[in-house]
Amino acid sequence: MAWLARGFHGEMHYMASHGLKRARPAELVPGTVRVITARMDYLPVTLPEGWQRIEWDRLAQPGAATVSAYARGRDYHKVLRTRLQKLADRLAERIGPFGHRVFTDSAPVLEVELASRSGLGWRGKHTLLLSREAGSTFFLGEIFVDLALPLTEPESAHCGACQACIDICPTQAIVDEKLVDARRCISYLTIEHGGPIPLELRPLMGNRIYGCDDCQLVCPWNKFAQRAVVRDFDVRPALSDPQLLTLWQWDEATFLRLTEGSPIRRIGFARWQRNVAVAMGNALRSSPDTSLTAAIRVALRRWLDAPSPGTDVSLVEEHVRWALAQDAG
Repeated sequence: MAWLARGFHGEMHYMASHGLKRARPAELVPGTVRVITARMDYLPVTLPEGWQRIEWDRLAQPGAATVSAYARGRDYHKVLRTRLQKLADRLAERIGPFGHRVFTDSAPVLEVELASRSGLGWRGKHTLLLSREAGSTFFLGEIFVDLALPLTEPESAHCGACQACIDICPTQAIVDEKLVDARRCISYLTIEHGGPIPLELRPLMGNRIYGCDDCQLVCPWNKFAQRAVVRDFDVRPALSDPQLLTLWQWDEATFLRLTEGSPIRRIGFARWQRNVAVAMGNALRSSPDTSLTAAIRVALRRWLDAPSPGTDVSLVEEHVRWALAQDAG
């Protein structure tokens, strides 16, 4: 409630719309007496050891586009919810019918708090759940049940004096231990935020066009990150080595086709173009590659001459003009 009172949720009004139901499972689903929590690892099986270094290298390439690792495959909501329901069905086969409801990032549920209280891990200083066996590269899901199942012990914290995640955050969105101002978070800005990205934060976004993994990349516990056990999270070909100029050439039909079944699709084409435009502006300002900057300049000006049909032209245009103003040449 204090976090909401400080406005740290930004435009995520749904965070405040359910009151304390978020902290009281039995009010959300009457009859609930226990919550089964689960994790599902999402790093693709094809990702090599030393994946963090590969991600850092991509962030250093102005012409490349960086999409958060969790979003390069299929939408996790569908995958995890289906498997949780299968687990509930298996339980019903063993013990008979019981009241339950399945969730994964889809309702007023304090997922990290429930997971830490049930022993899956502890809340890191970046607010994500950390596990000694799996780092933080996993999704969380829950089954609310009306069964008085045995309780499991919570996990104690193991961050110690480390604050690498706080120090690395590009926009300094982690304002204190376990406290994030979402309004400054690149994940929020590129996904949840619907309007213009604040001017002072645009240069700090680099080439991150959907989400941000920096606090996870720097975390020592992610040397234990596990690979996915399902192929749903394999990287889509269009996102295996995305380049800003290639993504900028997508029209809305291409965007919808190549993001079908992906979490990226929910931000819509206008926000996608807004995000890519900001990254292109940052490339214009920082890249020593004159052929790259020349191509970006041409692509942005061509858009101004013929804006993408069916999109929020004013939103995209503002960021295109800002991008061109970053041109060091």
